[in-house]
Formats: sequence, C-alpha cells, structure tokens
Amino acid sequence: MPLLDVDTLGVTFDTPDGTVNAVNDLSFSVDPGETLAIVGESGSGKSQTVFGVMGLLARNGRATGRVSFEGKALSEMSDAEFNRVRGDAISMIFQDPMTSLNPYIRVGDQMIEVLTLHKGLGRRAARDECVRMLDAVRIPDARARLDQYPHEFSGGMRQRIMIAMALLCRPKLLIADEPTTALDVTVQAQIMKLLGDIREEFGTAMILITHDLGIVADSCDRTLVMYGGRAMEEGPTQALFESPSHPYTTGLLKAVPRLDIDQPELQTIPGEPPDMSRLGPGCPFAPRCLLVREVCRETMPPLVSHGALRRACHADPAEVT
Repeated sequence: MPLLDVDTLGVTFDTPDGTVNAVNDLSFSVDPGETLAIVGESGSGKSQTVFGVMGLLARNGRATGRVSFEGKALSEMSDAEFNRVRGDAISMIFQDPMTSLNPYIRVGDQMIEVLTLHKGLGRRAARDECVRMLDAVRIPDARARLDQYPHEFSGGMRQRIMIAMALLCRPKLLIADEPTTALDVTVQAQIMKLLGDIREEFGTAMILITHDLGIVADSCDRTLVMYGGRAMEEGPTQALFESPSHPYTTGLLKAVPRLDIDQPELQTIPGEPPDMSRLGPGCPFAPRCLLVREVCRETMPPLVSHGALRRACHADPAEVT
C-alpha cells in the first residue's frame, strides 16, 4: 500500500481576474522509503500540489480530489486529527530558509515548541532532543546555538535548522520544497547529502520539489514532470533521463548545460508558460510543442504507459528525441 496516495487532485484560486486552475486532475503516489521528485518550470503547480496535500492553501484557494495517507483520507479527518498527522507523520521544509524562521524567537524555543505541542515532552526533555537533532544535521556546538536567534546563522545553517525541525517528530514522509534555493553550490551539495543520509538513517520517504535536474538524477527514485498544473510524464528517474518520451521532458533535459558534450549555445523551450486562468481543453504544452497537432489543442491526452514510463502525449513516442 502506498504511504501517500493522491487521486485527481485539483487546486483552484479565486482572484479578481477569475479562477486560477493551479493543479488539474493530478494523481501520484509515494511508497514507504521512496523519494519522488516533482519537477517543472516555475508556475507549473509543483508547490501548490504539496500545499494542497498538506492543507496549507491560501484563504482564496480550495482543493478537490482525494488524498490518502496510510490508507486514511486526509480530507475526512477532523482538524485535530489532520494537525497530528501534519506534525507527527508528515513534515515539510519550506522554500526559503531566510524567512521560514521567526526572527524574534530563539531557535531553541521554536524547535522545542514542536516537541511540546506534538509529542507532549517537557521543556528539558524537548531541549535535549533538539540538541540531538541539531547534531544529526551537523550543526557544531548545538547546545549553545539553541539560544541564538536566526540572524546569527548563515543561510545554509538556517536550512539545516529547518530540516532538523521537520525531523523532530520522526515523520514517515518529508516534503522538501526547493530545499537548496538561494544557497551556493557547495552548500547545496551538503544539504542534499544530508537529506540522503537522513533518508538512510530514518527510512523517511521524501517528496523533493526542485528545478535542478542534476539533484534529481543523483537522489530520486521516481520523477513526476509537471506543466500547466498537470502530469506530463512520470516514472523511474533513470528511465526518464535516459529515454524521455514527452516533448516537454525532452526540452527540460536539453536545457541543462552539459560538460561532456560541445554545446555552442544553451537550448531553450520556445514560448512562455500558460496563463493558468485561461487554460484550454487540450494539452497545456501545445502552444510551445514542436510536435503539436490539431488533436493536442482540442483534447488533453491521458497518462498512458510507455515502457517503464507513463506519458500524456498524442505524439508518437518515436518522434520524441
């Protein structure tokens, strides 16, 4: 049984300009101990997908579909039950470490609150556990640093603190939304190695949202490619990187700079992402696709199996190179 099962998830927002369809009929699952990458350009619906799963949408947003965790529908839980699952079993690392911590409260107090609220620990026991977790994420002199404020840490250290906070309750599923944003390349590598070590040590399943396909290739079991709030392609990461069968996936991979081949210039995907408030009935990638045909503009293709992958495309797989 999947740890997390998402069935036909939809996320919409009511705005003065109309309804924005951020996520449309999206289905996927995550098995225990597995790492799933969700990739795509900015605005493709990656973050809103996990916010919809976690029940963290803005006030003007609403989610439809069914999200189940360990076989239990999250939407059917009371607020108290959902909060327990969201704190104990599912944790999230938010995108910006610079703004995710409260600048007016010491780091230790912010971490201790997690354990007193979700685990019922006393302050002394919670503080000891926070020290152990900061040690686990490689923060030196952890006990002393609990009494410092967020501004006394570098960006990389703040991200480590966010990871530590997310892991305090030993969650079964960790959602990392762009965990290396705004960090330099060296710190990015350290954070990803740390997440890999944590996965091995605690057996934690993970959803990784990222633009960095190099990170995906190194650390993720499966990859879901999103565009226009929909799944374009999904399957084992190695198979998807070696033999992509969707024009959008191919475009993303070709846009990654390569050191092993001579590239006179960087390749790009022509056109612009779609207006999510004015999506047509067909494939959202059709206006930018080099293999577009009339049926693409009229009908959204379903996800169908192609070898080890599943793809949503009317084009013949042999045409996709």
